[in-house]
Amino acid sequence: MNHNRNLAIDLALQAYIVLALAFIFAPIAASFVFSFNVDRFPSLPLGGFSTVWYKAVAADPLVFEGLRNTLIVGIAVSCASTLLGFGAAYTDFRYRFFGKTIYVALALLPPTIPVVILGLAMLAFLSSVELSGAIHSVIIAHVVMCAPFAMAITRLRLSQMDPSLEAAAWNLGASEWQAMGNVIIPFCKPAIFASLMITMAVSFDEFAVSWFVSGLNETLPVKVLGFLQGQVSPRINVIGTFVFLASITLVIVAQALLMKRGNPPSSINNGARQS
Repeated sequence: MNHNRNLAIDLALQAYIVLALAFIFAPIAASFVFSFNVDRFPSLPLGGFSTVWYKAVAADPLVFEGLRNTLIVGIAVSCASTLLGFGAAYTDFRYRFFGKTIYVALALLPPTIPVVILGLAMLAFLSSVELSGAIHSVIIAHVVMCAPFAMAITRLRLSQMDPSLEAAAWNLGASEWQAMGNVIIPFCKPAIFASLMITMAVSFDEFAVSWFVSGLNETLPVKVLGFLQGQVSPRINVIGTFVFLASITLVIVAQALLMKRGNPPSSINNGARQS
């Protein structure tokens, strides 16, 4: 009796997960299907299979300009955000100081702020220091948004580490920088690479803040808004498919990296046991 009830609960949970995933991915799947539709407007049944809209996107210089800006911003943001996030996470891991709880709360705050409010605030601040309307404006704004993600991922990794390992390296004669390079960074390597992927994905998808601060240096999501403000174009389905595939690939790679359980170097483990 209990076995049958547990089986029914498991089947119900599995059905719920399948329905939830179908609800989430149905619009994305529809966009992918209609990107190959020869007709200009989405309709069922499809007018016919065609790659004409992919060719139109490939021949559009505005799309490539937006893609170039997106890649420049994404790479710069991922590197800067991961560096800042790692430093913030290590500070939280290693040191005890007054107001530490407030420090962590403020460091992780930006993603909780509505993007419209954050975009307006960034526009006001960057305009006041004469930095708005350029590609570095988008980079600065995205770093503010993405650094907390890198910090959270690195904090999670550091929470799995024995704090005495770094002290053991110091006792064995390593300087603080040597301990950082031989103990902390190797242990955090999966989280560091995952942070690079996640922050790039967040930057790649971000629209609202970019729209406020980019000026004429529009990223690809902002270009899509330009297409929507004009006439409805099936090119949006093509661009949406590309953005989704790029983002989901980065997220999957990040998840695979986080699932790897790396260990500290054996020499440090031996040294820790000896000490």
